[in-house]
Amino acid sequence: MEKRELNIDVEARAARAREAFEQGYNCSQAVVVAYADVLGQDADVLASLVQPLGGGMGRLREVCGAVSGMFMVSSAAYQGAPNTDRDARARIYAGVQKLAERYRGECGSIVCRELLGLKQQSDAPVPEERTPEYYKRRPCSEYVALAARMVGEYLNAED
Repeated sequence: MEKRELNIDVEARAARAREAFEQGYNCSQAVVVAYADVLGQDADVLASLVQPLGGGMGRLREVCGAVSGMFMVSSAAYQGAPNTDRDARARIYAGVQKLAERYRGECGSIVCRELLGLKQQSDAPVPEERTPEYYKRRPCSEYVALAARMVGEYLNAED
């Protein structure tokens, strides 16, 4: 199955993802919710499904949630392919690797703790309160917007 090309306003999606994050969605949720219509799914259902991926997967500070969300959205390019279609799966994996390489090139890593400059392997499972100080010291809004922009460009087949 060939990749579907979509006509996505990537700047609008980046703004939508940033806004969702700043309204309290976690990093993964923000990216995925910004593309709910493209994925053909209810935004609340998607937000529930990807909630565990925030904070680098449950605040384990592993793969950045924005990156995980970007990977999930990238599969929209192959909607309609049977789940057992090895060729489609290989193309999806190639797309994930391409997006990861690009994100890593822009940000230096795809790992949450590295992006945030954290020393510890993981954090307590309780998310931090979203205060103005939180947003000042966390670059996550920018990472979310970047992931939303990159996946939109990928879906548009521009990169």
